[in-house]
Amino acid sequence: MILGGVLPDRPIVSALVIVVATGFIWFGSGWLEESAEQLSAYYGLPAVVQGSIVVAVGSSFPELAAVVFTAIDGTFNMGIGAIVGSAIFNILVIPALSGIVTDGELDTNRTIVYKEAQFYMIAVSALVVTLALAVIYVPDPDGPELSGTLTRPLALLPLLLYGLYLFIQWQDVSDHDAEGITDGIDIGREWGKLAVGLVVILVAVEQLVGSVESLSHTVGIPAFLAGVTIIAAATSLPDTLVSVRSAQTGKGITSIGNVLGSNTFDLLVAIPIGVLIAESATVDFAAAVPMLGVLTLATVLLFSFLRTDLSITDLESYVLLLAYGLFVAWMIAESAGLTELIKGT
Repeated sequence: MILGGVLPDRPIVSALVIVVATGFIWFGSGWLEESAEQLSAYYGLPAVVQGSIVVAVGSSFPELAAVVFTAIDGTFNMGIGAIVGSAIFNILVIPALSGIVTDGELDTNRTIVYKEAQFYMIAVSALVVTLALAVIYVPDPDGPELSGTLTRPLALLPLLLYGLYLFIQWQDVSDHDAEGITDGIDIGREWGKLAVGLVVILVAVEQLVGSVESLSHTVGIPAFLAGVTIIAAATSLPDTLVSVRSAQTGKGITSIGNVLGSNTFDLLVAIPIGVLIAESATVDFAAAVPMLGVLTLATVLLFSFLRTDLSITDLESYVLLLAYGLFVAWMIAESAGLTELIKGT
């Protein structure tokens, strides 16, 4: 329901609300980015932890909100679609844009390649296993053939893995000797700015999800594909803004760390949190797994580029953009019924 039913439920109105909500997400993400950067400097966090935890969790708040709202509304497939679509966007588009805006090559290091990227691959595998367990042990008799119910006990599995991720990051913080920068930073003001940014994003995403759901019903776009395309692109704005700005200032490690950390948070925390709030959620395995397969291929492509000379060149950036363009073309073909590779949508 758009703005609580104040506005008429028409496609043009839904499209307008989507644009306005996306703008507010962008606005809220700007406050979030500034406060997260100041807080990281104040507490003396290393660049990798700043990107993969502090900034990543904050910029992933739109995806978390999208999953929660779709789980409550009974359209959890749209929420999973938003998470997977956002992850594909983050993996292919954000490093590409960061590499293009950087003067020269976008530099990384072995920590990014051998810790962040590889742990993210484990996160993708863990989500696939969790969905498979839902289909095997809690099948949905009223749903499609390969559908299952994600219950709270199953949702705890990815959360436990994210706990391991936090432990690893905590070890890095313990080994880091840099002192915090306290001069000129009003810590109370920065925490307040962070909170306001999150509230703005929360409200905007709630309206975004409602508008996309209304538009998908009117136009006939399957919920999962609507999540993969429209919601995914809109909720990825904070990640894009944060990573590109970090790359422009020469912080390539923070930029890539935000991408991988944000995706890890989305897969291991955002989806389980939605399940915990809604008590349970039905998921279509046949629709989700092909998209997770695409995400895996995209991750392998990025990992290969990151490992080559520990940098991303302009040519590699354009290859990543081309790969995302092919993905979007495939989604358009699926929506138009030209291809039927995704079952159950």
